[in-house]
Amino acid sequence: MVNNEEHLNKVFQALADPTRRRILSHIARQDASVGELAEPFSISAPAISKHLKKLESAGLINRMKEGKTHRFRLNTQPLQNAETTIKQLTSFWMQRLANLESFLNKAQKS
Repeated sequence: MVNNEEHLNKVFQALADPTRRRILSHIARQDASVGELAEPFSISAPAISKHLKKLESAGLINRMKEGKTHRFRLNTQPLQNAETTIKQLTSFWMQRLANLESFLNKAQKS
């Protein structure tokens, strides 16, 4: 469980950065090389590489080597795990808020 929680933390940390989210959006449309991913950004290739390493560490992308070129592909499993966690938390808090509302309604009637 702890390992799973640590991995989920890495996913959320990776998703917290807008540049990494844009990179993921690009890779979701098509596999891409470092150069292709760096094109729309006004940051250096080494900076893009750092973002890619963070995404790779979180398991959000997979690296494939084609000769000298490294291409990246989206891995959706960590996103699905994050979505499941968010849904569970949403359900929990919606129930808690419903209980609070019920309590307040009863208190108001008293």
